[in-house]
Amino acid sequence: MAVTVALAGDTMLGRGVAEEIAASGPHGLFSRGVRDVFAEADLALVNLECCVSSRGRRWDPAGKAFHFRAPPEAAGALAGLGVDCVTLANNHALDYGPDALQDTLHHLAGAGIRAVGAGSDLGEAREAVVLEAGGVRVAVVGITDHPSDFAAAPGRPGVAHAHLEMGVPRHLADRVGRLREDNDAVLVLPHWGPNMTREPPYYVRRAAQGLVDAGATLIAGSSAHVFHGVAPPVIFDMGDFIDDYAVSASLRNDLGLLFLVTLDGAGPSRIEAVPLRLDHARTRLAGGADHMWITERYRAACAAFGTSAAPEGDRLVIAVPS
Repeated sequence: MAVTVALAGDTMLGRGVAEEIAASGPHGLFSRGVRDVFAEADLALVNLECCVSSRGRRWDPAGKAFHFRAPPEAAGALAGLGVDCVTLANNHALDYGPDALQDTLHHLAGAGIRAVGAGSDLGEAREAVVLEAGGVRVAVVGITDHPSDFAAAPGRPGVAHAHLEMGVPRHLADRVGRLREDNDAVLVLPHWGPNMTREPPYYVRRAAQGLVDAGATLIAGSSAHVFHGVAPPVIFDMGDFIDDYAVSASLRNDLGLLFLVTLDGAGPSRIEAVPLRLDHARTRLAGGADHMWITERYRAACAAFGTSAAPEGDRLVIAVPS
């Protein structure tokens, strides 16, 4: 038995995207082509880089440059795309404080979307979600290595924080191992490493291996805003999915990838990457020169890990060792 999982990176529905939702509603953010790719999947997950609320106040405005808050209607944009689960383990889940985080969980649940990586206390933030499709049980874990001041604690809301620069914490490795025993697959969604980098730092690579050794069957990372290479079963960084961010002319964070992964109990058997173009507050499939740039960049990034990414139609397919 196998399941096809759609995976996308940083999904920021606040600021300029929130203005687009207010002006035109939540259902025009993604092109028909993007929606069609999601429709191919049995399960879909993204990294939600904002809170979803109309309440709260900015977290430490003197020390934090960016605060992202989406309106409650934004949950409908994700539901309309077919998203089953989001990770909130990142540096924006608490941008407007614990009330907005609780609203986020409430609005997502109301739209039928599960969430991992944040909660009302430490236990809830670390709790996994189990998704099932086609008879395959996939346990999902969300973690982030920053910021430490967002970390949940006993009796305190926050995110599932892990000091990955020190290695994979024992509690996390044990949790992944237990989930592997009880489920067909374990998907870890880590938010790790610095922004705007071409490749993962050493400690991220080491942590990825530690998670695989613990029992993770697929790892799909985010944080860099730029896609990195793939070393199955690790997608080091998926890049951005939707936002209103300033664009780096060299790193091209307006060009991203949407992943379709065929997953069974042994791990990924096929990984497809679909090139994306991020316009202001709208995402569509990439074409022409954008597609060529993504293809060259992605193939080179994968080759650095000894991985081959071959074009098949308008997609890039990873050769997964059997």
